[in-house]
Amino acid sequence: MIRFSRAASAALLACSLALPAALATAVPATASAGPDITSASTATQPALGAPSSPFFAPTWRSAPATDGAPGDAPVVTRAELPAPTGPYSIGSTVLPLVDRSRTDPWVPTADGRALMVTLHYPAARAGSGRPAPYATQEEARLLAEQLGPGVSGDVLARTRTHSRTDARPAPGRRPLVLLSPGFGVSRWTLTHLAEDLASRGYVVASVDHAYESYGISLPGGRTLTCVACTALDEGGVPAGVVTTTRAADMRYVLDRLTGPRPVWKHADVIDARRIGMAGHSIGGASAASTMVADRRVDAGINMDGAFWEDLPAEGLRGRPFMMLGTHDDTHLPGGTDTSWDRAWTALDGWKRWVTVAGSEHFTFSDGPVIARHFGLPQPELPTDRAVAVTRAYVAAFFDQHLRGLARPVLDGPSPANPEVHFQHR
Repeated sequence: MIRFSRAASAALLACSLALPAALATAVPATASAGPDITSASTATQPALGAPSSPFFAPTWRSAPATDGAPGDAPVVTRAELPAPTGPYSIGSTVLPLVDRSRTDPWVPTADGRALMVTLHYPAARAGSGRPAPYATQEEARLLAEQLGPGVSGDVLARTRTHSRTDARPAPGRRPLVLLSPGFGVSRWTLTHLAEDLASRGYVVASVDHAYESYGISLPGGRTLTCVACTALDEGGVPAGVVTTTRAADMRYVLDRLTGPRPVWKHADVIDARRIGMAGHSIGGASAASTMVADRRVDAGINMDGAFWEDLPAEGLRGRPFMMLGTHDDTHLPGGTDTSWDRAWTALDGWKRWVTVAGSEHFTFSDGPVIARHFGLPQPELPTDRAVAVTRAYVAAFFDQHLRGLARPVLDGPSPANPEVHFQHR
Protein backbone atom coordinates (compact mmCIF):
# COMPACT_ATOMS: atom_id res chain seq x y z
CA MET A 1 0.00 0.00 0.00
CA ILE A 2 1.30 3.43 -0.86
CA ARG A 3 0.78 6.26 1.58
CA PHE A 4 -0.49 9.66 0.53
CA SER A 5 -1.41 12.82 2.37
CA ARG A 6 -5.00 14.03 2.36
CA ALA A 7 -4.26 17.45 0.88
CA ALA A 8 -2.27 16.02 -1.98
CA SER A 9 -4.81 13.31 -2.52
CA ALA A 10 -7.53 15.87 -2.97
CA ALA A 11 -5.43 17.96 -5.34
CA LEU A 12 -4.29 15.06 -7.48
CA LEU A 13 -7.60 13.24 -7.63
CA ALA A 14 -9.45 16.42 -8.45
CA CYS A 15 -7.48 16.61 -11.66
CA SER A 16 -7.34 12.84 -11.90
CA LEU A 17 -3.59 12.47 -11.88
CA ALA A 18 -4.23 8.94 -10.76
CA LEU A 19 -1.37 8.63 -8.42
CA PRO A 20 -4.05 8.06 -6.02
CA ALA A 21 -2.80 11.12 -4.13
CA ALA A 22 0.21 12.99 -2.89
CA LEU A 23 3.40 11.32 -2.00
CA ALA A 24 5.36 10.02 0.89
CA THR A 25 8.96 10.42 1.71
CA ALA A 26 12.21 9.03 0.68
CA VAL A 27 15.51 8.53 2.41
CA PRO A 28 19.09 8.33 1.21
CA ALA A 29 20.17 5.73 -1.30
CA THR A 30 23.15 4.16 -2.94
CA ALA A 31 23.98 5.15 -6.48
CA SER A 32 25.41 3.73 -9.63
CA ALA A 33 28.54 5.30 -11.02
CA GLY A 34 28.48 7.53 -14.03
CA PRO A 35 29.79 10.75 -15.57
CA ASP A 36 28.65 14.35 -15.63
CA ILE A 37 27.19 15.02 -12.15
CA THR A 38 29.30 16.97 -9.75
CA SER A 39 27.21 18.35 -6.94
CA ALA A 40 23.47 17.86 -6.84
CA SER A 41 22.07 18.21 -3.35
CA THR A 42 20.92 15.31 -1.23
CA ALA A 43 17.61 15.96 0.47
CA THR A 44 15.28 14.12 2.76
CA GLN A 45 11.76 14.88 3.91
CA PRO A 46 9.56 13.72 6.75
CA ALA A 47 6.81 11.23 6.11
CA LEU A 48 3.55 12.86 5.09
CA GLY A 49 1.36 10.83 7.47
CA ALA A 50 -1.67 10.01 5.35
CA PRO A 51 -4.27 7.48 4.41
CA SER A 52 -3.25 4.51 2.30
CA SER A 53 -4.35 3.75 -1.25
CA PRO A 54 -3.60 0.78 -3.51
CA PHE A 55 -0.54 1.51 -5.61
CA PHE A 56 0.03 -1.10 -8.28
CA ALA A 57 -1.90 -3.74 -10.07
CA PRO A 58 1.07 -4.87 -12.16
CA THR A 59 2.69 -8.02 -13.55
CA TRP A 60 6.07 -9.67 -13.45
CA ARG A 61 7.29 -13.07 -14.44
CA SER A 62 8.86 -14.90 -11.54
CA ALA A 63 12.17 -16.70 -11.86
CA PRO A 64 12.22 -19.24 -8.99
CA ALA A 65 15.25 -19.83 -6.84
CA THR A 66 15.55 -22.04 -3.79
CA ASP A 67 16.71 -20.64 -0.48
CA GLY A 68 17.15 -22.72 2.67
CA ALA A 69 17.77 -26.38 3.35
CA PRO A 70 17.42 -29.10 0.71
CA GLY A 71 13.82 -30.22 0.47
CA ASP A 72 12.38 -26.83 1.46
CA ALA A 73 9.71 -25.45 -0.84
CA PRO A 74 11.13 -23.19 -3.55
CA VAL A 75 11.14 -19.51 -2.58
CA VAL A 76 10.84 -17.03 -5.41
CA THR A 77 13.60 -14.51 -4.91
CA ARG A 78 13.85 -12.90 -8.30
CA ALA A 79 11.39 -11.38 -10.71
CA GLU A 80 11.76 -11.11 -14.47
CA LEU A 81 10.34 -8.57 -16.88
CA PRO A 82 8.31 -9.93 -19.80
CA ALA A 83 10.45 -10.75 -22.82
CA PRO A 84 10.56 -8.05 -25.51
CA THR A 85 8.71 -8.81 -28.75
CA GLY A 86 10.98 -7.26 -31.38
CA PRO A 87 13.81 -8.83 -33.39
CA TYR A 88 16.72 -6.92 -31.82
CA SER A 89 18.83 -7.66 -28.78
CA ILE A 90 18.95 -4.70 -26.41
CA GLY A 91 21.74 -2.54 -25.07
CA SER A 92 21.47 -0.19 -22.11
CA THR A 93 23.52 2.64 -20.66
CA VAL A 94 22.98 5.22 -17.90
CA LEU A 95 23.79 8.90 -18.46
CA PRO A 96 23.85 11.24 -15.46
CA LEU A 97 23.28 14.84 -16.59
CA VAL A 98 23.15 18.27 -14.96
CA ASP A 99 21.66 21.34 -16.62
CA ARG A 100 23.49 24.20 -14.94
CA SER A 101 21.74 26.83 -17.04
CA ARG A 102 18.66 26.48 -14.79
CA THR A 103 17.84 26.70 -11.11
CA ASP A 104 16.13 23.61 -9.79
CA PRO A 105 12.58 24.67 -8.81
CA TRP A 106 12.43 22.31 -5.83
CA VAL A 107 15.92 22.90 -4.38
CA PRO A 108 17.19 26.28 -5.61
CA THR A 109 20.52 25.78 -3.84
CA ALA A 110 21.32 22.67 -5.89
CA ASP A 111 24.10 22.88 -8.45
CA GLY A 112 21.79 22.94 -11.47
CA ARG A 113 18.99 20.60 -12.49
CA ALA A 114 20.06 16.94 -12.14
CA LEU A 115 18.67 14.26 -14.45
CA MET A 116 19.33 10.54 -14.68
CA VAL A 117 18.78 9.03 -18.13
CA THR A 118 18.70 5.37 -19.09
CA LEU A 119 19.11 4.64 -22.79
CA HIS A 120 17.79 1.38 -24.27
CA TYR A 121 18.69 0.70 -27.90
CA PRO A 122 18.99 -2.10 -30.49
CA ALA A 123 22.22 -4.00 -29.88
CA ALA A 124 24.48 -5.48 -32.52
CA ARG A 125 24.38 -8.99 -31.08
CA ALA A 126 22.94 -10.94 -28.19
CA GLY A 127 24.99 -11.68 -25.10
CA SER A 128 27.50 -8.83 -25.29
CA GLY A 129 27.93 -6.84 -22.10
CA ARG A 130 26.76 -7.48 -18.52
CA PRO A 131 23.06 -7.86 -17.72
CA ALA A 132 21.66 -4.38 -17.05
CA PRO A 133 20.37 -3.76 -13.51
CA TYR A 134 16.73 -2.87 -12.97
CA ALA A 135 17.20 -0.35 -10.14
CA THR A 136 19.72 0.44 -7.44
CA GLN A 137 19.22 -1.24 -4.08
CA GLU A 138 18.27 2.03 -2.43
CA GLU A 139 15.87 3.17 -5.16
CA ALA A 140 14.08 -0.16 -4.94
CA ARG A 141 14.03 -0.10 -1.14
CA LEU A 142 12.43 3.32 -1.07
CA LEU A 143 9.68 2.27 -3.46
CA ALA A 144 9.19 -1.06 -1.69
CA GLU A 145 8.50 0.83 1.56
CA GLN A 146 5.49 2.38 -0.15
CA LEU A 147 4.17 -0.94 -1.44
CA GLY A 148 3.86 -2.61 1.94
CA PRO A 149 5.64 -5.08 4.22
CA GLY A 150 5.31 -7.96 1.74
CA VAL A 151 7.53 -6.27 -0.84
CA SER A 152 11.30 -6.73 -0.65
CA GLY A 153 13.43 -3.92 -2.02
CA ASP A 154 16.28 -6.37 -2.50
CA VAL A 155 14.12 -8.66 -4.65
CA LEU A 156 12.70 -5.71 -6.56
CA ALA A 157 16.17 -4.33 -7.31
CA ARG A 158 17.32 -7.70 -8.66
CA THR A 159 14.48 -7.96 -11.17
CA ARG A 160 15.89 -9.53 -14.32
CA THR A 161 15.90 -7.27 -17.38
CA HIS A 162 16.52 -8.22 -21.02
CA SER A 163 19.21 -5.67 -21.84
CA ARG A 164 22.99 -5.64 -21.64
CA THR A 165 25.08 -2.81 -20.25
CA ASP A 166 26.94 -0.78 -22.89
CA ALA A 167 26.47 -3.36 -25.66
CA ARG A 168 27.50 -2.12 -29.09
CA PRO A 169 24.51 -0.63 -30.99
CA ALA A 170 23.21 -2.30 -34.12
CA PRO A 171 24.00 -0.34 -37.29
CA GLY A 172 21.46 2.08 -38.71
CA ARG A 173 19.73 5.33 -37.82
CA ARG A 174 16.95 5.01 -35.24
CA PRO A 175 13.98 7.08 -34.12
CA LEU A 176 14.24 8.40 -30.56
CA VAL A 177 11.47 8.01 -27.95
CA LEU A 178 11.58 9.92 -24.66
CA LEU A 179 9.84 8.39 -21.62
CA SER A 180 8.83 10.23 -18.44
CA PRO A 181 7.54 8.37 -15.34
CA GLY A 182 4.68 9.14 -12.99
CA PHE A 183 5.08 11.49 -10.05
CA GLY A 184 6.88 9.83 -7.15
CA VAL A 185 8.10 6.80 -9.09
CA SER A 186 11.27 6.40 -11.13
CA ARG A 187 12.20 5.90 -14.75
CA TRP A 188 12.79 2.18 -14.22
CA THR A 189 9.06 1.62 -13.67
CA LEU A 190 8.72 1.96 -17.47
CA THR A 191 11.43 -0.59 -18.30
CA HIS A 192 9.27 -3.29 -19.90
CA LEU A 193 7.99 -0.71 -22.40
CA ALA A 194 11.44 0.80 -22.98
CA GLU A 195 12.98 -2.61 -23.65
CA ASP A 196 10.19 -3.60 -26.01
CA LEU A 197 10.51 -0.41 -28.05
CA ALA A 198 14.28 -0.88 -28.23
CA SER A 199 13.81 -4.46 -29.43
CA ARG A 200 11.66 -3.06 -32.25
CA GLY A 201 14.37 -0.65 -33.40
CA TYR A 202 13.98 2.52 -31.30
CA VAL A 203 16.45 4.36 -29.11
CA VAL A 204 14.58 5.04 -25.87
CA ALA A 205 15.62 7.64 -23.29
CA SER A 206 13.88 7.14 -19.92
CA VAL A 207 14.38 10.19 -17.70
CA ASP A 208 14.34 10.64 -13.92
CA HIS A 209 13.59 14.22 -12.84
CA ALA A 210 15.39 15.53 -9.74
CA TYR A 211 13.44 15.63 -6.46
CA GLU A 212 10.28 14.21 -8.01
CA SER A 213 10.51 10.56 -6.95
CA TYR A 214 10.94 8.62 -3.72
CA GLY A 215 14.61 8.23 -4.51
CA ILE A 216 16.97 8.81 -7.44
CA SER A 217 20.48 7.41 -7.04
CA LEU A 218 23.28 9.63 -8.28
CA PRO A 219 26.94 8.87 -8.85
CA GLY A 220 28.97 8.92 -5.65
CA GLY A 221 26.31 7.33 -3.45
CA ARG A 222 23.98 10.31 -3.15
CA THR A 223 20.20 10.17 -3.30
CA LEU A 224 17.69 12.83 -4.30
CA THR A 225 14.33 12.44 -2.56
CA CYS A 226 10.87 13.79 -3.25
CA VAL A 227 11.08 17.42 -2.24
CA ALA A 228 8.41 18.16 -4.86
CA CYS A 229 5.97 15.92 -2.98
CA THR A 230 6.05 18.28 -0.02
CA ALA A 231 5.93 21.35 -2.26
CA LEU A 232 2.74 20.17 -3.95
CA ASP A 233 1.14 18.92 -0.77
CA GLU A 234 2.12 21.34 1.96
CA GLY A 235 3.50 24.23 -0.09
CA GLY A 236 0.54 24.69 -2.40
CA VAL A 237 2.72 24.65 -5.53
CA PRO A 238 0.53 23.95 -8.60
CA ALA A 239 1.17 20.70 -10.44
CA GLY A 240 1.70 22.65 -13.65
CA VAL A 241 5.14 23.51 -12.31
CA VAL A 242 6.00 19.81 -12.67
CA THR A 243 4.96 19.57 -16.32
CA THR A 244 6.62 22.86 -17.25
CA THR A 245 9.83 21.78 -15.52
CA ARG A 246 9.78 18.37 -17.18
CA ALA A 247 9.35 19.98 -20.58
CA ALA A 248 12.54 21.95 -19.93
CA ASP A 249 14.22 18.74 -18.74
CA MET A 250 13.35 16.99 -21.99
CA ARG A 251 14.61 19.89 -24.07
CA TYR A 252 17.95 19.60 -22.29
CA VAL A 253 18.06 15.83 -22.80
CA LEU A 254 17.43 16.34 -26.52
CA ASP A 255 20.20 18.94 -26.68
CA ARG A 256 22.63 16.53 -25.01
CA LEU A 257 21.66 13.57 -27.21
CA THR A 258 21.27 15.26 -30.59
CA GLY A 259 23.27 18.49 -30.29
CA PRO A 260 26.76 19.25 -31.63
CA ARG A 261 28.56 17.64 -28.64
CA PRO A 262 26.38 14.68 -27.66
CA VAL A 263 26.95 13.04 -24.28
CA TRP A 264 26.49 9.49 -25.64
CA LYS A 265 29.36 8.21 -27.76
CA HIS A 266 26.96 6.32 -30.05
CA ALA A 267 24.60 9.26 -30.55
CA ASP A 268 25.07 9.09 -34.31
CA VAL A 269 22.57 6.20 -34.37
CA ILE A 270 19.80 8.63 -33.34
CA ASP A 271 17.78 10.16 -36.16
CA ALA A 272 16.99 13.63 -34.80
CA ARG A 273 14.31 14.10 -37.47
CA ARG A 274 12.15 11.41 -35.83
CA ILE A 275 11.48 12.03 -32.14
CA GLY A 276 8.51 11.00 -30.01
CA MET A 277 7.62 11.15 -26.34
CA ALA A 278 5.39 9.10 -24.06
CA GLY A 279 4.84 9.27 -20.35
CA HIS A 280 2.82 7.78 -17.54
CA SER A 281 0.58 9.88 -15.29
CA ILE A 282 2.12 13.34 -14.90
CA GLY A 283 4.84 12.13 -17.28
CA GLY A 284 2.12 11.71 -19.91
CA ALA A 285 0.87 15.23 -19.30
CA SER A 286 4.49 16.34 -19.68
CA ALA A 287 4.57 14.82 -23.16
CA ALA A 288 2.01 17.39 -24.29
CA SER A 289 3.81 20.21 -22.46
CA THR A 290 7.09 19.18 -24.09
CA MET A 291 5.53 19.20 -27.55
CA VAL A 292 4.21 22.71 -26.94
CA ALA A 293 7.67 23.86 -25.84
CA ASP A 294 9.81 21.99 -28.38
CA ARG A 295 8.97 21.50 -32.04
CA ARG A 296 11.57 18.74 -32.31
CA VAL A 297 9.13 16.30 -30.68
CA ASP A 298 7.01 14.96 -33.54
CA ALA A 299 4.44 12.78 -31.73
CA GLY A 300 3.28 12.15 -28.17
CA ILE A 301 1.33 9.82 -25.88
CA ASN A 302 -0.25 10.49 -22.51
CA MET A 303 -0.74 7.25 -20.57
CA ASP A 304 -3.47 7.93 -18.00
CA GLY A 305 -2.30 11.33 -16.79
CA ALA A 306 -4.32 14.48 -16.15
CA PHE A 307 -3.28 17.46 -18.29
CA TRP A 308 -2.07 20.03 -15.78
CA GLU A 309 -1.66 22.68 -18.48
CA ASP A 310 -4.27 23.43 -21.13
CA LEU A 311 -3.04 23.28 -24.71
CA PRO A 312 -2.62 26.63 -26.48
CA ALA A 313 -5.13 27.87 -29.06
CA GLU A 314 -2.99 26.46 -31.87
CA GLY A 315 -2.99 23.01 -30.27
CA LEU A 316 0.10 21.00 -31.19
CA ARG A 317 0.36 22.54 -34.67
CA GLY A 318 -0.87 19.44 -36.40
CA ARG A 319 1.37 16.91 -34.66
CA PRO A 320 -0.20 13.56 -33.67
CA PHE A 321 -1.14 12.73 -30.09
CA MET A 322 -2.76 9.74 -28.38
CA MET A 323 -4.45 9.54 -24.99
CA LEU A 324 -4.31 5.99 -23.60
CA GLY A 325 -6.12 5.45 -20.31
CA THR A 326 -8.54 3.62 -18.06
CA HIS A 327 -12.05 2.71 -19.23
CA ASP A 328 -13.85 4.15 -16.22
CA ASP A 329 -15.40 7.27 -14.73
CA THR A 330 -12.02 8.99 -14.81
CA HIS A 331 -10.95 8.79 -18.45
CA LEU A 332 -14.08 8.14 -20.45
CA PRO A 333 -15.53 11.20 -22.20
CA GLY A 334 -17.30 13.34 -19.64
CA GLY A 335 -15.31 11.70 -16.85
CA THR A 336 -14.04 13.21 -13.64
CA ASP A 337 -10.76 14.15 -15.30
CA THR A 338 -12.22 16.99 -17.35
CA SER A 339 -8.77 17.85 -18.70
CA TRP A 340 -9.06 14.98 -21.20
CA ASP A 341 -12.19 16.49 -22.76
CA ARG A 342 -10.48 19.87 -23.01
CA ALA A 343 -7.33 18.39 -24.50
CA TRP A 344 -9.28 16.36 -27.04
CA THR A 345 -11.00 19.50 -28.33
CA ALA A 346 -7.70 21.38 -28.53
CA LEU A 347 -5.74 18.65 -30.35
CA ASP A 348 -5.55 19.75 -33.97
CA GLY A 349 -3.77 16.87 -35.73
CA TRP A 350 -4.13 13.09 -35.93
CA LYS A 351 -5.49 12.02 -32.54
CA ARG A 352 -6.87 9.02 -30.68
CA TRP A 353 -8.61 8.61 -27.33
CA VAL A 354 -8.16 4.96 -26.36
CA THR A 355 -9.40 3.35 -23.14
CA VAL A 356 -8.64 -0.12 -21.81
CA ALA A 357 -11.32 -2.06 -19.93
CA GLY A 358 -10.25 -3.65 -16.66
CA SER A 359 -7.17 -1.42 -16.36
CA GLU A 360 -6.13 0.87 -13.53
CA HIS A 361 -3.70 3.73 -13.29
CA PHE A 362 -0.48 1.70 -13.07
CA THR A 363 -1.53 -0.74 -15.80
CA PHE A 364 0.54 1.29 -18.26
CA SER A 365 3.81 0.87 -16.34
CA ASP A 366 5.74 -2.05 -14.83
CA GLY A 367 3.14 -1.96 -12.06
CA PRO A 368 1.24 -5.11 -13.11
CA VAL A 369 4.47 -7.12 -13.22
CA ILE A 370 5.52 -5.96 -9.75
CA ALA A 371 2.09 -6.58 -8.24
CA ARG A 372 1.83 -10.11 -9.60
CA HIS A 373 5.28 -11.06 -8.39
CA PHE A 374 4.70 -9.84 -4.83
CA GLY A 375 1.10 -10.94 -4.57
CA LEU A 376 -0.34 -7.42 -4.42
CA PRO A 377 -3.99 -6.76 -5.39
CA GLN A 378 -4.58 -7.15 -9.12
CA PRO A 379 -7.05 -5.30 -11.34
CA GLU A 380 -9.47 -7.11 -13.62
CA LEU A 381 -7.10 -6.92 -16.58
CA PRO A 382 -4.52 -9.73 -16.28
CA THR A 383 -0.87 -8.78 -16.20
CA ASP A 384 0.03 -10.39 -19.50
CA ARG A 385 -2.75 -8.51 -21.25
CA ALA A 386 -1.78 -5.23 -19.57
CA VAL A 387 1.76 -5.61 -20.86
CA ALA A 388 0.70 -6.74 -24.34
CA VAL A 389 -1.88 -3.98 -24.86
CA THR A 390 0.40 -1.20 -23.63
CA ARG A 391 3.26 -2.37 -25.83
CA ALA A 392 1.08 -2.94 -28.90
CA TYR A 393 -0.60 0.46 -28.97
CA VAL A 394 2.45 2.51 -27.99
CA ALA A 395 4.62 0.79 -30.60
CA ALA A 396 1.91 1.05 -33.27
CA PHE A 397 1.58 4.78 -32.64
CA PHE A 398 5.29 5.45 -32.99
CA ASP A 399 5.63 3.07 -35.95
CA GLN A 400 2.94 4.99 -37.79
CA HIS A 401 4.05 8.51 -36.91
CA LEU A 402 7.85 8.21 -36.70
CA ARG A 403 8.39 5.50 -39.32
CA GLY A 404 5.48 6.02 -41.69
CA LEU A 405 4.26 2.43 -41.28
CA ALA A 406 0.52 1.80 -41.50
CA ARG A 407 -0.80 0.27 -38.27
CA PRO A 408 -4.49 -0.70 -38.67
CA VAL A 409 -4.75 -1.46 -34.94
CA LEU A 410 -4.99 2.32 -34.50
CA ASP A 411 -7.98 2.62 -36.85
CA GLY A 412 -10.57 1.21 -34.44
CA PRO A 413 -11.69 -1.78 -32.38
CA SER A 414 -9.94 -5.08 -33.04
CA PRO A 415 -11.15 -8.62 -32.21
CA ALA A 416 -7.59 -9.37 -31.07
CA ASN A 417 -7.85 -6.67 -28.38
CA PRO A 418 -11.41 -6.76 -27.02
CA GLU A 419 -10.40 -4.72 -23.95
CA VAL A 420 -9.50 -1.70 -26.09
CA HIS A 421 -12.14 0.95 -26.84
CA PHE A 422 -11.94 3.97 -29.14
CA GLN A 423 -13.74 7.12 -27.99
CA HIS A 424 -15.12 9.90 -30.22
CA ARG A 425 -15.10 7.86 -33.43
